[in-house]
Amino acid sequence: MRLLHTSDWHLGRSFHREGMLEHQAAFVDHLLEVVEHERVDAVLVAGDVYDRALPPVDAVRLADETLARLAASRARVVLTSGNHDSAHRLGFGSRLADMAGVHLRTQPGTVGAPVLLADDHGEVAVHGLPYLDPQTVAPLWGTTASHAAVLGEAMCRVRRDLAARPGVRSIVMAHAFVGGAGPVQPQESDSERDISVGGVSLVPTGVFDGIDYTALGHLHGRHVLGDRVRYSGSPLAYSFSEAAHRKGSWLVDLDADALHAEFVDAPVPRRVARLRGTLEELLTDQRHAAHEQSWVQATLTDDVRPTQAMERLRRRFPHALVLAFESTAPSLGGVPARPSQGRTDHDVVTEFFWTVRGAGPTADEAALLREAVDSCCEESSV
Repeated sequence: MRLLHTSDWHLGRSFHREGMLEHQAAFVDHLLEVVEHERVDAVLVAGDVYDRALPPVDAVRLADETLARLAASRARVVLTSGNHDSAHRLGFGSRLADMAGVHLRTQPGTVGAPVLLADDHGEVAVHGLPYLDPQTVAPLWGTTASHAAVLGEAMCRVRRDLAARPGVRSIVMAHAFVGGAGPVQPQESDSERDISVGGVSLVPTGVFDGIDYTALGHLHGRHVLGDRVRYSGSPLAYSFSEAAHRKGSWLVDLDADALHAEFVDAPVPRRVARLRGTLEELLTDQRHAAHEQSWVQATLTDDVRPTQAMERLRRRFPHALVLAFESTAPSLGGVPARPSQGRTDHDVVTEFFWTVRGAGPTADEAALLREAVDSCCEESSV
C-alpha cells in the first residue's frame, strides 16, 4: 500500500496580505503529478484544508477542483477536518463523496468507523480522526476537557474496531499537537493557531502505540516523532518563522510487516527569508543576492534609523514585506511626560528625536517641528 501523507493546505490564506492561491494551485498540480508518477494508492489529508471556517469563494473553488481531480485519479482519498476548518461545511456531501472514493471525516460520530482499503497483503483500516475540540467533545464522550483525554477516548474506539479485524494493518490520521517523552519536542511556528486548553495542548505519542502509521496534521514543520508517527507539515511557508522549513509530503510504503517513508519536496514558488544588518549591508552584500526575489523580513541594525528605509530596501528586494528596527538608543521610557523646569516644548521634541533615532532632527525637520509645536503649544517662558 503506497500512501501520500499531506496536511495543512490552508486554502485561502494570505502571506502578509499577499495572495497565496496561485501558489496553492501549483502545489495541487504537484500533488496530482506525485499521485500518478509514484502510483499512490491513497492520499491522506490530515486537516486544515481551509484557512478559516468561512473560506473565500475562490478557495472553495480550488478545493472543489482538487477533490474532483483526486476522485478521477488512481488514488482513494481520506480527508479530515482541522481546527481551522468548519467541520459541517467541509463535510457537506460526505456520503456522496464516499461513492467517488473521497472520504471526508469531519464529525466525532464517525470515530471508530474506518475507511477500508486493500492490496495484495490484505486490508488496511484507515481511521480518520477529525480535529476533536475538547470543550465540545468531552461532554459528549464523558471525558475530561483536554486534548490527551479526548484523543485517548478516540483511540479506544479505534482499537475496539481493530480488535474485531485481526491481521488488518492500521492507519490513524489526527490533527493535534503531539510530542514525545524526551526533552526535544516539535516546534510550533507563528502561523499555527493556538489550540491549548487551560494552557495544555500536548498529546503524548504513546496514545498511538500499536498503530502501523500515524499521519499527523496541525504543525507546519515536518517532524518525525517515531518511524511510524510523523507530521508532513504545510506545503507552503505561511510565516517568516518557517523560513528554514523543508516543505512537502511523506510518501509511505506500508507492506505486510514493514514500513518505509520518503519525503517528497513540494515546489517553492517564492522563498521566505529573514535578513538582518544595516541598510547599507542589506543593499550591497552579495550574500543576500539569492533572496532578491524572496519574500523578505528585514531587521535593520543601523545606529540611526534610515529615512525611507522600506522604499530603498525594495529597490533590491521588491518583495520585502516586513521591516523592523533594532535601536541601541535608550528606550522611550526615559522621555519626560511634560517639560521640566528650564526646558521648552521644543527641547522635549528634540530630545524625543535623540531617543528614538539616536540623532537630532535635521535643519528642515527642526523647522517643521518648530512650526508644529508653535501651532499647538503655548511656549513656557522661564
